[in-house]
Amino acid sequence: MPIRVTTEPSLKDLFTAEAVQARGGRPVAGMFLSSGDATAAEICAGAGLDYLLIDAEHAPLSLESIQAQLRVIAGTGTLALVRVPALDEVFIKQVLDLGAQNVLVPMVHTAQDAQAAVRAIHYPPRGVRGVGSALARSGRWNRTAGYLRDAGEHLTLFVQVESATAVENAAEIAAVDGVDGIFIGPSDLSATMGLIGQQAHPDVVAAVKDVIAQVKAAGKIVGVNAFVEAHARDYVEAGADYVNVGADVALLARGSEALADTWCPAPAEEHVLDREAAKDAARAPRGSY
Repeated sequence: MPIRVTTEPSLKDLFTAEAVQARGGRPVAGMFLSSGDATAAEICAGAGLDYLLIDAEHAPLSLESIQAQLRVIAGTGTLALVRVPALDEVFIKQVLDLGAQNVLVPMVHTAQDAQAAVRAIHYPPRGVRGVGSALARSGRWNRTAGYLRDAGEHLTLFVQVESATAVENAAEIAAVDGVDGIFIGPSDLSATMGLIGQQAHPDVVAAVKDVIAQVKAAGKIVGVNAFVEAHARDYVEAGADYVNVGADVALLARGSEALADTWCPAPAEEHVLDREAAKDAARAPRGSY
């Protein structure tokens, strides 16, 4: 007899009133997986964070490496969220077939973009996702009872607001039926505002908080990327439901730099930055993204 498999919790389940109460009201917290390495994913999955964000937009990931990371994260109690490279219904279909239940779509600028993302994750008649669950990990090769009927109920769709245009349209994007939440990206947002690399600029911070307010008014989940703890806590105070607070590669980079600073210090004269470099460092500390 084949084993019957039940689906894992979906990311949106972390934001129910019961779940919020169970964790004492704190925000949901997670981090990027950008190395593409399944061992790094497994290590991070055991750390106790709420979710891990597998980043197929900026990291060197193949479908095989995404699936490997999904497998090592499964069953740890930490949920996996996959950011796809673009609003591409073919790639989204493939990621869903790998078994991803939580998808983040970047560069969503309008309500029409958000509607296209909703169509991409759902089977007809609601959407355009191709049917192949008998051949794929998503439905555990037909071992998940009722998968085709119920798949949409177990998926979470977040879309990314990360441009000045998207800020203007944030309320309409959040209102789209089928969009569960918004992820704000201050890095690209700052670039579209003419402030590239200045995620902490008052105008960028104000825009992020404006989006938080709009999304909360729409009754949807909202979160933000903020590696600097003070920035993350400020956004939580503004109403953010979740914060993305780090990345595997950033932890490795900062940790290895700290070891080098301790054991392999550079000559004193090499610590002196020229004025322009000092300004750049002040605008974009290494702990930010």
